[in-house]
Amino acid sequence: MTVAVGAGALSPGDVVAVARKGATVELTPAARRGMSERRAVLETLATSGRAVYGISTGFGALASVPIALDRRSELQEALVRSHAAGMGDPVEREVVRAMMVLRARTLATALPGARPEVAEALIGMLNAGITPVVPEHGSLGASGDLAPLAHVALALIGEGRVTGPDGAALPAAQALKEAGLNPLRLEVKEGLSLINGTDGMLGMLVLACADAAVLLKTADVAAAMSTEALLGTDRAFAADLHSIRPHPGQLASASNLIRLLAGSGVVASHRHSDHSVQDSYSVRCHPQVAGAARDTLAFATEVAGRELAGAVDNPVVLADGRVESTGNFHGAPLGFACDFLAIAAAEAGAISERRLDRILDPARSQGLPPFLAAEAGVHSGLMLGQYTAAALVAENRRLAAPASVDSLPTSGMQEDHVSMGWGAARKLRRVLVNLSRILAIEAVCAARALSLRAPLEPAPGTTAARDLVNDRTGGPGPDRELAPELATGAELVRSGALLAAAEGAVGELA
Repeated sequence: MTVAVGAGALSPGDVVAVARKGATVELTPAARRGMSERRAVLETLATSGRAVYGISTGFGALASVPIALDRRSELQEALVRSHAAGMGDPVEREVVRAMMVLRARTLATALPGARPEVAEALIGMLNAGITPVVPEHGSLGASGDLAPLAHVALALIGEGRVTGPDGAALPAAQALKEAGLNPLRLEVKEGLSLINGTDGMLGMLVLACADAAVLLKTADVAAAMSTEALLGTDRAFAADLHSIRPHPGQLASASNLIRLLAGSGVVASHRHSDHSVQDSYSVRCHPQVAGAARDTLAFATEVAGRELAGAVDNPVVLADGRVESTGNFHGAPLGFACDFLAIAAAEAGAISERRLDRILDPARSQGLPPFLAAEAGVHSGLMLGQYTAAALVAENRRLAAPASVDSLPTSGMQEDHVSMGWGAARKLRRVLVNLSRILAIEAVCAARALSLRAPLEPAPGTTAARDLVNDRTGGPGPDRELAPELATGAELVRSGALLAAAEGAVGELA
């Protein structure tokens, strides 16, 4: 697959393809022409004697310092070196690749005024599988993701460290040489244009939205499995009941549960019993909670889509020849979206943990063995799975505290309000990993419980999910090391395999 980078918006799928699947990237001929034309405007301005931020002046609180014409290339490379100030463990390869393709696309709009060679240098590294080492800490989300993007730009000029296609770390200069690429010499404004963007925040939000879409459908699968395991009813998921309160996500989640539970021998076995009158909140209210999370995801996806259609730099070179400073690098829209989605994902995990705890508790499980143990007392069954889920829920509650309200001023008070959007995106990724693990524990518990309900047969959709989980984890039996089984369950959730198994039986879920 090849992703064409030009003045038009990239799709979320394009970003995911480059970041995760190694899709190749190419700069469109139209983008090259547009960049060259806008570059000519910028170069004329650079020699005009007019003071323009980042072109003939210093940066941030040094914006009033004039820079001599013969030192403006030095200014750009000094900017990259000084701003490559991150610390901590490297961020994930997929995040860096997302940043790189997003920055190339912004350059391709021609608004930054960079030469085509700058975008092509980024694309060349992407296609060669060269990934700059970007430390986790350093971005405040305004002016954009300065430090992370500076570490990317540093590799372009042949400095800093990268990982090669095989994942081994090596000096950037060596990696470029081995790939047949030349270090880039930065000219007027190009260092600034490489680092003054929201590409890190945006890349992480795009990847998070893709992950959350899978996880929230998977949450419906796990909830359906637990509903059967607990001898719950499907009556509360009826479409006419949810149409009374028509939140789109709630309607979709309830519809999924009806489809997943259709044909369930377990549900049919007690449809007219006293027990089926009203289930616990964690079972009955799943569509309300997971549906609200879906609506939050829709908002975050819309924010990401707008950002993918935009271009972030400062200053920008407009089509009429004006060069104007902007505040578009401020990451507030992305920070808010990341924080909101983290809250929603944390609650999707919280209600999942309540269901799995109910399955394990003999006082509330409608006749299942204590902790699903083969011989309760001698064996503890899945007791500690709930401990792990509770720990993950607790961590997600801490991570759900918003980062975007925690501004700290920088650059001598010139940058006196920042978004903390990078931090919001980083913790969102952690929340989603935790959610995938919580859902995996629920699925492992529910699958084992459904086997213990035999000879009652679950619905086709939940049977497919149960069989996949039990085949991979071993199903009911005496105690054994639980961690590998939970890790296997987590991979089934993360990869989308659990969702695919259910959808293979009932069709694509909403």
